Amino acid sequence: MLLNYNKKVMKEFTNPKNMGEIKNPSGVGKIGNPTCGDIIWVYIKVGKDKRGNEILKDIKFKTFGCAAAIATSSMVTKLAKGKKVSYAEKINYKEIVKSLGGLPNIKIHCSTMATEALNRAILDYKKKSRKGNKENKKNDKKR
Repeated sequence: MLLNYNKKVMKEFTNPKNMGEIKNPSGVGKIGNPTCGDIIWVYIKVGKDKRGNEILKDIKFKTFGCAAAIATSSMVTKLAKGKKVSYAEKINYKEIVKSLGGLPNIKIHCSTMATEALNRAILDYKKKSRKGNKENKKNDKKR
């Protein structure tokens, strides 16, 4: 089946941004689709901006999948990089599709996978942060 991708999707597919892994990430999210076989990993590094807000200092992805899976993974990282964590959590598939100038209906699920992988990475970061905070409080009480 030949799909008709627009120029913007093809540009993101052939020249994806933020591809790779982050060493010692703050969070990692992974999602797979057993029907199509696509797998997306999103790695985030959280830091603070000048006002003390948590931001995504860095974000990278690794995707095993079709052109749409790679293009949507690239786009979600572009939309989230440098933004507040609270903003990145709200990125939805419609924003990705719009930013790519559209996707064939049969490939919309790729954009939902990309946002879900990002959300899982943020959730992983939050779980690690809470665990770290609890351990710090225990150590403070011991002192």
